[in-house]
Amino acid sequence: MKPVIITNNSKTWEKYRNAYKIIFIEGTYMEVLVTVRDWVHKGHDLLTHPLSGSIKPNETPYKSVLISDIQKEMNMDSLMIIEESIHTAEKFIEMKKPPTWSESILEDFKEVDCRLLDSAMQSITQC
Repeated sequence: MKPVIITNNSKTWEKYRNAYKIIFIEGTYMEVLVTVRDWVHKGHDLLTHPLSGSIKPNETPYKSVLISDIQKEMNMDSLMIIEESIHTAEKFIEMKKPPTWSESILEDFKEVDCRLLDSAMQSITQC
């Protein structure tokens, strides 16, 4: 199995674009989660948790999520996880709007997101 990456992180796209199928979202963290939900509805399984890492959804603009490349019957566990993740992210964003970060901090957030994905990729490819 070769996972599909859904991301809005250009650093992740640049690193993995030649090796994996990537759905690049030119949009927000929430738009990534909604796109993941759309793919789960089509029958793809979540391979990473949509809220992985210790950075809250209202703190970073970047998110990368792995889903299965195989489309089958909709997985209710994956659906419940992505729906709950969207709800949680909405709550965080409503509580405190994301700040306007400097370019250097945005680059740091891209790096953190990319490294989280790197770790997930190692775990998946070792199985």
